Amino acid sequence: MNKILKIKNLSKKYYSKKGELFAIDDLSLDVEKGEYLAIVGPSGCGKSTLLNIIGGIDQKSSGIIEISKNIRIGYMLQQDCLFPWLTILDNCLLGLKISRKLNQDNIDYVKELLQTYGLGQFMNEYPTSLSGGMRQRVG
Repeated sequence: MNKILKIKNLSKKYYSKKGELFAIDDLSLDVEKGEYLAIVGPSGCGKSTLLNIIGGIDQKSSGIIEISKNIRIGYMLQQDCLFPWLTILDNCLLGLKISRKLNQDNIDYVKELLQTYGLGQFMNEYPTSLSGGMRQRVG
């Protein structure tokens, strides 16, 4: 199998008036192609910090992270970040617009995905008209 993610001796520390606090201390793991990984632990143990670092939202303090070149990282935040002034479809197309990859084929594909996930009839509605679970699917 091929390693798609390798983490070696990863640490993340925060500083406060009380001193250093390690959110992650010397974490190492490998993920092989085809494997599923679950990150489980009590509140405050560093799960979100790890995902933020892997996703490029936060910086590590030390260690090595290697991500296979053909892997794209996606990360859904705990709370959705939908723009309330955009329709569901426009929220879904936003990343393509920002990355200048919006074209008719991509628009059609996003519409197809909204149908697949039971959101087709809501694509021209706004986030306030959706349930929490539906908002997560849009996110």
